[in-house]
This record gives sequence, C-alpha cells and structure tokens, in this order.
Amino acid sequence: MLEDLVRAAANDDWDAVHELEKIAAADPGSLAGHLPMMLDLGVLWPPVLYRAAGDDVVSQVIDRIDSGDASDQLNHLLLILGHTRSQLAAQALRRWETSPPAGSDQLHITALAYALQGGWALSRDGASRDLCSTTAFELTMSPAPASQSPACPWCSSPLWTVLDLDSDLDQVREALVHTGFTGRLRVQTCFLCSCYTTLYSQITSDGGSVWSPHNTAPSYLRRSTEEPPSLLPRVGSRRATPYQADAWHEGGSTLGGHPQWIQDAEHADCTSCGQPMDFVALIGGADLGFGEGAYYVQLHAPCGVAAVCYQQS
Repeated sequence: MLEDLVRAAANDDWDAVHELEKIAAADPGSLAGHLPMMLDLGVLWPPVLYRAAGDDVVSQVIDRIDSGDASDQLNHLLLILGHTRSQLAAQALRRWETSPPAGSDQLHITALAYALQGGWALSRDGASRDLCSTTAFELTMSPAPASQSPACPWCSSPLWTVLDLDSDLDQVREALVHTGFTGRLRVQTCFLCSCYTTLYSQITSDGGSVWSPHNTAPSYLRRSTEEPPSLLPRVGSRRATPYQADAWHEGGSTLGGHPQWIQDAEHADCTSCGQPMDFVALIGGADLGFGEGAYYVQLHAPCGVAAVCYQQS
C-alpha cells in the first residue's frame, strides 16, 4: 500500500500526497523504509514525510546539495533536512551558513533558518534548542467565563484570552516542559489585529498578561471593532504523536507537539532577547466556529514574553 502511494505521489497524485502526510503525522516511522524510494522518485514535498529519515537518507540529501546538481531543488532539500532534526543535518546546515551551496542566492532565508521549519533552533557555535514539545494534547473549546477584558489599543475590541492554563495540571506541565514555564499561563491578544501581524504580550507566572509595548501596528491594519470568540480552550486527550495538530479541520486545536503551519513556519523572535520562541498551542478556526485559518501561540519563558500569530491559505 505505501509503495503504491509513493508511486502515485511521484505522478502528482495529490490525494496520495495528502494520505502520506496523514501517515507521517500518525506514525512517522512507518515511512522510514520508503524514504530512499521517495527521494529517488523526486517526492520531496511535503518535507514532513522525512521526519523519520535515518543517516543514510540524510547523507544522500546532503550529497545532492553538495554536488551542486540539484540547485533547482535546494529549497525542498533543505526543508527535508530541517524536518529530520538529525546531527548530520545540523552539521551541514552550520557549514552552509558560512559556505552557502549552489543555488542559495535564490533562497529567501539562510541555511540555519531551515532548522526553524522543523521546530528547532541552531546556532553557529553548535548549540541547538527544541522549539516544540515531544507530547501533545487535544484542546477542546468551552464557554469562556464572563469577564471584563481591557480593550485593544489599536482597534478598541475587547482583548481575547486565547489560553488560560495552569501547569499544576499534569498535561499542561508535560506539554510546556520544553519552555521551562511553570505557573498559570494566561495569554491575552487581539482576535482581530493578530490577523495582521504577530502580537506580543508580557506574561507572569501568576496569570498576568499585558499588551507589549513592542507591538507595532502595520500600515494596512483595519481598525474596526470585533468581539472575540466566547470560547476558552481546555486540555483534552493525549495525542498519539506530537504531529497531529490540524490547522484545517475541527478537532485540530492542540497544546504542545508540533504545529501544522498553513504557510511557512513562523517562530517569532523574543522581543527581549531576540531568540526564537517556543511553540505552545495551535487554535484552529474550525474549532472557533469560523472555518479556515489558525492562531499559533508561542512563548519565551525566560523573558516572560508570549506571542500570537495567525495564518490562513
């Protein structure tokens, strides 16, 4: 069955591609034995298919890039390496950061930035950091308790409490362990303005959340008023793998794990120290009752900074 799907994907059967993507989310290791075939047949997208790649496949990808013969595939090959999260990939990305491979002049980001696409951060000095949790839990929506929220400084809409969770709960503590945060994580943002730009909040471990002075309104901001959803996420069942967040369908909202980005990965930089922020949660539009799009909640606990960005197709 898997071999048939791979061959169909190689012939531009997008139903087969989507089926392989679902398999990669539910059981990444089940594709491991088929990855050399995928590589040979040119099935390079989506790169999440290569999460379970072993050193043999990673080495083949690196050799292709180093040969200079695959410069037209360079973006896809670098994305694959980012999603493998392997030490061989890390070494190669650091090398290419200072000695870019053929075709790099056509890329929009540098080599090390491709690690962010796979949920980790690499520095030139050899340090690495996971930006995503190894465990994930469903988020289900419940009616939010009535409360008075401060108004958005830009559009005057009531601010939206996108998350209000306490690490005293085992699931929350487990999903946030990679961030180092403990306490009550409460993040307020503007439901409307976060659709136009990443919005930051200063947070404290007692549930404090205030609008960040570093927020800058874009020139194209629509300054109308909109009521935020009267829903609040609650932690549900553990997901089978960290990769089952779903930005498209009902039931896809997730605490922890890896996000399903609708566009390119968008790990915000901390406004205090400039480090890429940790992914915390995906809140899907389908679970909020309006369908398409997703909100991504991020955190840099050492600096007490949270961020919310929005993506849609």
